[in-house]
Amino acid sequence: MSTEKITFCLNWQSAPYHIPIYLALTRGYFKEQDLDIAVLEPSNPSDVTELIGSGKVDMGLKAMIHTLAAKARGFPVTSVASLLDEPFTGLLYLAGSGITEDFQSLKGKRIGYVGEFGKIQLDELTKHYGMTPNDYTAVRCGMNVAKYIIEGKIHAGIGIECMQQVQLEEFAKEQGRPASDAKMLRIDKLACLGCCCFCTVLYICNDDFLKKNPEKVKKFLKAIKKSTDYVLQSPEEAWKEYTDFKPALDTPLSFKQFQRCYAYFSESLYNVHRDWRKVTGYGKRLEILPLDYVSNYSNEYLTWPEPDEVSDPMEAQRLMSIHQTACREQPRFKRLVLPAGVA
Repeated sequence: MSTEKITFCLNWQSAPYHIPIYLALTRGYFKEQDLDIAVLEPSNPSDVTELIGSGKVDMGLKAMIHTLAAKARGFPVTSVASLLDEPFTGLLYLAGSGITEDFQSLKGKRIGYVGEFGKIQLDELTKHYGMTPNDYTAVRCGMNVAKYIIEGKIHAGIGIECMQQVQLEEFAKEQGRPASDAKMLRIDKLACLGCCCFCTVLYICNDDFLKKNPEKVKKFLKAIKKSTDYVLQSPEEAWKEYTDFKPALDTPLSFKQFQRCYAYFSESLYNVHRDWRKVTGYGKRLEILPLDYVSNYSNEYLTWPEPDEVSDPMEAQRLMSIHQTACREQPRFKRLVLPAGVA
C-alpha cells in the first residue's frame, strides 16, 4: 500500500509550543496546500531523529544539537525551518536544594537529563569546573525533569525556561513560595556559548523525502507560516482553538507555558546562520561532531524574504531574559522589540 500522507513526528507529547502544527491542521492550512498530514507523538523523545533519519517518518521536530548529532551518526536529516528560537536552557533547581550559582554545588547531587547528549553536556561542563563525571549521579528522565525535581528523585535537571521552569514556578507558588525559587543555571553561560541556540526547536526532514518532495516541503512550510502568523497575531483565540482540539492542555499551567513560549516563536521560520555556526562548533567541542562536519540545514524551502540577523545577539539575549522575567511577574502575550543597534 502507498499513501500521499506526510508523516510528521513531534519531539514529545503535545505541548503548548506545538500549536502552529495543530492549527495548520485544524484551520485547514495544510488542505489549502493540497497536503494531508499525520501528526505523530513519540513515546521516547530520543527516537525522533532515528525514525526520521531511517525514513520511517517524513518530517518532525528536534532541537538543533540533536539534529546535528543525528546526521553525524548516519541518520540523514536536514533542518528546513525554526519553530522556537533560542529558548533559555539550563540546569533547573529549587532554592533550598543545596544548589547555588556555583557549579561545584552540584557535587554529590542527582542530576536529570533528557537524552544522551544532555549527559555529554554535563560531563563536558565538569571539566571546566574542576570536577569529573563521577562527582554527580546522572538520572535519565526524558521530558519529566520538573516532575522528578518536585518528587525529590533528582536535585536538578536540564530543562527550558518556557516549559519545565514554569512548571517549577507554579509548584513553588502552590507551596506558598515565590516563583523566583525556581532557578536556572543557564548552559550557554556555563559553557561560554554566547547564546541558547543549541536548543532551538527545528522542523527537520528525512533527506531522501526532501530530495524527492521539495514542493511538498515548501507547501508544508507555507501552511506553517500562515499558522504561526495567526498564533502571533491572535494568541488567545489561537489557544482556545488549540485546547478545543487538545482538551488535555486546557489547564492554567499549559496556558502560562504558552505565554512564556510566545516570545520564542520564530516569526520568519528561518534557520539563523550565526546560531548554526555556534552550535556546530559546540558539537565539535563536545566531540559528537567530526572536525570537518558541515551543518545540515537549508533555508531554500522558505519562499518569503529572509530577515536580517540580530546585530548584537548577546544584548538581545540579555533583553530577552528581562522580558521573560517580566512575563513571569505579569503574565501576558508580548513579543520582545529590540532597540536600534541591537536588531
